[in-house]
Amino acid sequence: MKRLFDTGNAAVTEAAVLAGCRIYAGYPITPSTEIAENMARRLPMAGGYYVQAEDELAGFYICLGASLGGYKAMTSTSGPGYVLFSDPYGWGISCEIPLVVLNAQRVGPVSGITGAPGQGEFYLSRYPTHGGNFETIVLAPNSVQESFSLTVRAFYLAERFRTPVTILADQLVTDGWESFSVPETAEELKKMGLEVIERAYHKGPDFYPPTADIDIPPVVLGRGTGAACSDWTPTVQGYDTEDPAAHMRHSFRLVQKIREHRDLIDSSEELFTEDAEVILVSYGSVSRVARGAVKKARENGVKAGAIRLISLWPFQDSPFQKKAKYLVTELNFEGQLVREVQRAAGGSEVHFYGKCGELPTAGELLDAMDDVLHGRPIRAQQWKSEAW
Repeated sequence: MKRLFDTGNAAVTEAAVLAGCRIYAGYPITPSTEIAENMARRLPMAGGYYVQAEDELAGFYICLGASLGGYKAMTSTSGPGYVLFSDPYGWGISCEIPLVVLNAQRVGPVSGITGAPGQGEFYLSRYPTHGGNFETIVLAPNSVQESFSLTVRAFYLAERFRTPVTILADQLVTDGWESFSVPETAEELKKMGLEVIERAYHKGPDFYPPTADIDIPPVVLGRGTGAACSDWTPTVQGYDTEDPAAHMRHSFRLVQKIREHRDLIDSSEELFTEDAEVILVSYGSVSRVARGAVKKARENGVKAGAIRLISLWPFQDSPFQKKAKYLVTELNFEGQLVREVQRAAGGSEVHFYGKCGELPTAGELLDAMDDVLHGRPIRAQQWKSEAW
C-alpha cells in the first residue's frame, strides 16, 4: 500500500488512472484545475492521453467520443462549467456511454468566489440534461481518501450501468490536503472494498435489449463490433426512429436499470441515530463538522444524531423514516437537499441551516440543534446564516 500526502484533486487523478482511465479532456477551472494538471502528468506515464479542450463542452464531447472508441474517460469542472454540460450529458445518458464527471462545487451564483466552497448543483446533478425519462448516479466524497475511493467506484458503476456517473465534490474536498492510501496490488484493492472492471465491447448490430439489466457491455464504435449509436430514440439496432413504442422501451431502460439495482449504489453513514431526538443531515465537507457537533452534543447530554449521504442520487428515502426532528445543513442559502429530506421524512419536522462560502462551525450547529429541540426559530446572525 502506498501512502501519499496531497490534495483531493491528486487523489481523484490517482484513482482514475488505477481504474483504467486513459483519456482526460477538459478545460481548466478552479477548484478542479489540478485534476487537469495531474492528468497531463500521469496519463502519459500510463499509456493514456491528456487533451486540453477549447472549452468545457468540447472536453465532455471528446470524452464521449473516446468512450465510444473503447477507452475509459473522465472530465472535471466546477459550477460555471458544469452548467454548460446539459447537451453532452444527454448524449452520454441516452446513448448509455460510460463516463466519469467530477464537479468541484464552489460558491455561487454564477462565478461566485473561485476559492470558496459551495453546494449549489445538488439538483442540477439529478437533472443535468433536457427531456426527462432518465435517472442519474451521483456520489459525494467528504475527504481526500474518499475522493480516491469514490472515483474508483464511479468508474466501476459507469461500466456496469452504461452511464455517466457524477462525483459531486466541493472546493474544500478537492483543494484540501490530507494523506491517502493507494493500493498497489489486486489484494490491497480488494481489502479497500474496491473493484475495477475492464472495458468490454458490445457486439452489434443490435443496440440494447428493452430490459433493466445491467452488466451488458457498452456500445463501442469501430474495432469490428458492427455497432451503431444515435442520440435520437434508437431502434434495437441503434438507428434513429420516431416509434413511440421504441421510445418507451428505451426510456424504461434508462430509468429502471438504475432504480432496480439501487443496492449497488445506495450509500450513507449514520451516527447515534437509534435514540436521536434531533438528526443533523449533510453531505460532503459539511458532514465532517456535523459529525463533530453531534459528538459534542452527546457529551452535553443531548440526544443528537447524524446522517451523511454518500450517494445523493437516486435519493435515499430509507434513512429518513426515524421519528426525530431533522436539521439539514448545506453550503447554500436557499436549501436544496432539505427539500428531498422534507419529502422523504413524511410528517417529521425538517429544518434548514445554510451557510454561504464557508463551513458552519460546530458551535453554530449546536445552537441550531438546541433551537430545533426547544421549538424556537433557528437563530440567524443577519446575513451570516438563515433559518428555513
